[in-house]
Amino acid sequence: MLAWRVHNFGPPDVMILERIPRPEPGPGEVLVDVHAAGVGPWDGWIRAGKSALTQHLPLTLGSDLSGTVAAVGSDVANMTIGDQVFGVTNTQFLGAYAEYAVASAGMLAKKPTSLGYAEAASVPVVAVTAWQALFDYAGLQAGQTVVIHGAAGSVGAYAVQLARRARLHSIATAGAKDMQYVRSLGADKVLDYHTQHFEDEVKDVDAVLDLVGGESQTRSFQVLRRGGKLISAVSQPDQNRAQHHGVTATFFLVEVTTERLRAIADLIDHGALRTSVGAVLPLSDARDAHMMLEGQRSRPKGKIVLDVKAAGKASA
Repeated sequence: MLAWRVHNFGPPDVMILERIPRPEPGPGEVLVDVHAAGVGPWDGWIRAGKSALTQHLPLTLGSDLSGTVAAVGSDVANMTIGDQVFGVTNTQFLGAYAEYAVASAGMLAKKPTSLGYAEAASVPVVAVTAWQALFDYAGLQAGQTVVIHGAAGSVGAYAVQLARRARLHSIATAGAKDMQYVRSLGADKVLDYHTQHFEDEVKDVDAVLDLVGGESQTRSFQVLRRGGKLISAVSQPDQNRAQHHGVTATFFLVEVTTERLRAIADLIDHGALRTSVGAVLPLSDARDAHMMLEGQRSRPKGKIVLDVKAAGKASA
């Protein structure tokens, strides 16, 4: 089968499309005939050798995927050959940029019936990240207030929608060109991070969801109430600063599970969550997708997805 491989960490040109043996599922695993694979920043970090997880070379890139079950390993009770599924490959976030991928059955669920394969592949990591940040880590409940940084991004867009559904009061930061989009997702207040200092506009919030890092994360401590929570999906917050402000500050890596995917699929199929796909490229153009991630080519608004079934996939 064809797969995008990395034998040395580095920029996008280290990626090689090559033929490797088709894998076989082990206990608790299924083999997915991949129809589409999502492309996210974490894929770029892994390719560059900057992942928070230890990665061993050579490796096959990709984690988000959708497709059909082609084979089932032992100890898998709820999936059969031919099932249409979506989810994540494994806890190492590897293996999806390929014609077939082995995935943990506990990180897959039935594909939302209202979505095509490309849309479904755009969902798992970013939607579950938003869910976990708001509810598992921040522990937010109806009536509480959350600041969402990077609200126009893939994770942020789901966070805004989930916050609205949970009856949270959301204050979102975004660029001027994205403010109307973020409002349309259900944000109660949107601040232009180019022209407005959010710390001058906001105070005593229950939680901050940091999807940006850097200076925005540092400045976020001063808008939290004592006992509030700063939750970051991008970098480890300063614990001394958190202690000074009397808040909790946590960095987390997403944990995709069948249960969470089923909940998200149900929301999508009932029209409570909308997806955003910015570009769909054939598998052969995965290197171009990573150049978009790096800013070497124009980056679309919305998730980048590889169509593994597209014609011409063997041309690279």
